[in-house]
Amino acid sequence: MINTNFFHHPSAIVDENAVIGEGTKIWHFSHIMSHCTIGKNCNIGQNVVVSPQVVLGNNVKVQNNVSIYTGVICEDDVFLGPSMVFTNVINPRSAIVRKNEYKTTHVRKGASIGANATIVCGNELGAYCLIGAGAVITKPVPAFALMVGNPAKQIGWVSEYGHRLHFNENNKAICPESNQVYILDNQQVKRIE
Repeated sequence: MINTNFFHHPSAIVDENAVIGEGTKIWHFSHIMSHCTIGKNCNIGQNVVVSPQVVLGNNVKVQNNVSIYTGVICEDDVFLGPSMVFTNVINPRSAIVRKNEYKTTHVRKGASIGANATIVCGNELGAYCLIGAGAVITKPVPAFALMVGNPAKQIGWVSEYGHRLHFNENNKAICPESNQVYILDNQQVKRIE
């Protein structure tokens, strides 16, 4: 561990060579494995496993009972809901070692993944997307997309604040909380600065 300016509950295990940012909190019965990187001000809930080579950005919130396997990269401000699931091999078999076949799953800035959702490996989740509870992601997700179901389907768009966006005839929408303005162009949403 390079930095010791973080909190970990006495029941949590933090292996040597894990890099953990200042202000991060690691709660009961969690296991932080060697050679992972956790940013500043993260919250790692109860019964969480963070595997080697995982990268979590700053201010990532990991709720209880989440296993983050090798191959997962989460940028800043990502939310991982209770008991959501990552995978890292497309065709796992107990008797066949496939550690050299791990796929990368990249979760972009501000994305939220709901409780009990499953993210099939090898997909990118776009910035600020919102994955509904129980959804199963089997393909890449656009930025700001609202995804629900099994397999997940896009049913709309959300703002950085997580509110459903309703686009007018000019393909513009306003977040009701932040008053940020968004534009929909060629099936992509962007915030207007």
